[in-house]
Parts: sequence; structure tokens; C-alpha cells
Amino acid sequence: MGIRQLLTQWGLSFFDSPLLVNLARGAGTAFLVQVSGVGLTYMVQIFLARWLGTAEFGIYEYVVSCTLLLAIFGGLGLPTAVLRFISQYKVTQQWQQLTGLIQGTWQLTGVISFALTLGTTALILIFTDSSWIYYTPLLIGVWMVPLIALAQLQAEMARAFNKIILAYAPFRLIQPLLVLGAAFSAGQIQSPLQSEIVLGVSILSLILVVVSQWQFLQHQLKIEYQLATPDYQTTEWLKVAFPLLLQGVFFIVLNQTDILMIGTIISPESVGIYSAAAKTSVWVTFVLQAVNTVAAPVFTTLYTQNDRSGLQSLVATVAHWIFWPSLILAIAIITFADPILGLFGSEFVAARLPMTILIFGQLVNVGSGSVGYLMVMTGHQNQSAIIFGCSAITNIILNALTIPTLGILGAALSTALTMAMWNILLHVLVVRYLNVYPSILYAILPKSHPN
Repeated sequence: MGIRQLLTQWGLSFFDSPLLVNLARGAGTAFLVQVSGVGLTYMVQIFLARWLGTAEFGIYEYVVSCTLLLAIFGGLGLPTAVLRFISQYKVTQQWQQLTGLIQGTWQLTGVISFALTLGTTALILIFTDSSWIYYTPLLIGVWMVPLIALAQLQAEMARAFNKIILAYAPFRLIQPLLVLGAAFSAGQIQSPLQSEIVLGVSILSLILVVVSQWQFLQHQLKIEYQLATPDYQTTEWLKVAFPLLLQGVFFIVLNQTDILMIGTIISPESVGIYSAAAKTSVWVTFVLQAVNTVAAPVFTTLYTQNDRSGLQSLVATVAHWIFWPSLILAIAIITFADPILGLFGSEFVAARLPMTILIFGQLVNVGSGSVGYLMVMTGHQNQSAIIFGCSAITNIILNALTIPTLGILGAALSTALTMAMWNILLHVLVVRYLNVYPSILYAILPKSHPN
């Protein structure tokens, strides 16, 4: 069989389809931003691990995991909700509602996340002892919560207006560079570097990025859209946002439980070593993230048009785009695990086996296809939230059982197993509700697709 025939059989002759050509172009931009962001963030993690040392780096990662979890609650599910409402208001030219949405969700997110930060600070002061190793770092780091919540909201606003660079460059490119430069300067003054200092410069960099991004977004919208007297539909927004909040909470629990429980049960040193494994394994998914950034709205369009054949063709093509580069990356990372992990420091090479296990879990993730977005973008977010909720509970139980006996290896096994579980279950739901098959297995064997 020739290459062209094989590509046609696998659904990869996409240059005959204007839809797929446009998707590929958009994915290219998103891919470039994603690769740059992931690469830069990874480089910053390497330098911080070397400057801080295993224990202080572990403390820093533990605090960051806590703030990411709290920021989801502070965001109230609104970042995802604005994607839907901005698109809706643009089509219907409801400029008052659009203005109200932009201003109202920003204000609401700021107030709620700030109140959450105050409450968390009070709880730390009242119920923890100053001798606790995470005491001071948490008191500092918790003030990142409102900034992260606002950064996530603004990114989704910019994404809804098709401004991919404005959406992702500030938080994924500029902010890591600011942290790196400030941490390096601080390290010249005080050595060894402390986690509290890095958390402090992270807060300052977030303030600069959030304010600048907001001002630039406001300026662009005033030029391109007829913003009017705001009309606040807060109740309607929150009704849509609440199930998305639950899904976001469950998803962040799935991604951060291992780090939080390692830090609580074992030690900051173990957190630092495990974080290197987790950060490295995520490289396998950046193609999935880039493609989903552009493909998700197309899922909605084809589903609304009841074009199941077109949707099946799209998800099969996307499955190839996602899986094969990810597989090559996975093989390369596993093959060169020691020198890659050694970039963090010689002690981080101990994370080789946990990293390999996490990579196998990520391969199930990318091999399943865009199952999460297929559920959410077709109105089945409630069903997917149940899957994420059950998976989050399972993940907590497995980590609680395995970390005390197996250490970071147990965390890796629990996380990889849970990741495989929720992807397989979501794939089953996608087939049941949408009658499409998004995994790479079905993409390779097109005759097994439904008609």
C-alpha cells in the first residue's frame, strides 16, 4: 500500500478539506505558543530546582499546587463559561450583555478569590503552628490565588475573541521569564535561594502580567466591538458556570492530589523529586493541548449541524495528529530519562521510574483522543463531571493507600491508573452519546467506525 493510500485510509488527506486546512493553520499557531510556553516553563523549573535545592523546590511546588486548587474555587467556573457566552453575544450582537459579561465576571472573580484568600490566610494563622514547614510559604503563596483566577479568566476571554497569543503568551511566556529573572537576581543577593523569595517574586510578576493583559484586552475590545452600558446577567452566568466549576475542581484534584499528599505524608524533598517526574511527563500531552485549543469549537459546529460523519472524520484525523508525535516524544523522554531528569540535579534522577509510569498514563490520555472537549462542547458536561468526580475520589483513595508504603512510586501508579480510567470512561460516554469513536485505535481501523 502506498503512502497516499495509507494516509487516505487513516483520514489524513486533510488538504482536500478546507475545514481541516483551517484547523491545521490554527493548530499551528496554538502549537507554537504551547511548545514555547511548555519549554520555557520547564526551563524555569530546572533553574529553580537547581537554585532552591530539593527541599525548598518541593516546598515551592507544594504551595503552587495549593494555590492552583484554590484558584479554581475563586474562578467559580466562569473562565469556561465566558467561552460560551462571548460567542453567543457576538453572534446575536448583544453588546450590553457582552460588556456586562466582561466587566461583571472580572469583578466577581476578583471579589470571590480575594475573599477566599483572606479566609485561607485566617485559617492558616488560627489552625496551624508557625513551626510547620509550609507555614510561611503558604501565607505568602496564597496571595497568588486571586491573580491566578483572574489570569485564567482573562485568558479564556481573549481565547473567545480568537486572540490566541494574547490569551496564552502573558501567563505562559512572559510571567515565567519574569520569575526567572527576578529569582536569579535575588539569588545573587541571598544564597541559597529560599522558596519564600521565589513565591514573592511570582506574586509581583503575576500582578504585572494580569494588569497588563487586562488593559491590553480592554483596549482591543474598545477598538473592535461596540461595547455599551453593561447588562449583568449574573444568575444566568452562574447557572452555567456551576457544573463547570465542579468539573474544574475535580480535574485539578486529579492533577494535584499526588503532589499535595506526598508533601503531607512524606517530605518536601519527595515533592521536589516527584514534581520533576510529573512536569516531564506532561510534555507528552502538549500536542493534545494545542490541537484541542483550536478543534474544540469545531466539535460544537459539526455536532449542532448533526454532521456525525464529518465529526467522526474530524476526530479520527485529530487522533492521528495528537498520538503519533506524542508517542515519539514519550519514547524519546523514556530513552533519555537520566540526562533529562539530571538537568534538575543529580538527585532528581531517582524519579525515572515514576516518570515512566506517568508517561504510560499520559499515552492512554492522548490515545483516547479529545474525549473531554467532545463531552463539554456538545452539552454533556454534567455526565463528564460525574466521571471526573468519581475519578478524583478514586485518585485520593489510591494515593492514600499507596504513598505510605510505596512513596512517590505509589503516587505515580495511582495517578497513571486514574488517568487511564477517566479517559476510558469518557471514551465510552462519547461513543454512547455522540456515536463517534475518537481514539487512535478506531482511527487506525476506519472500517470499525459507525456509519
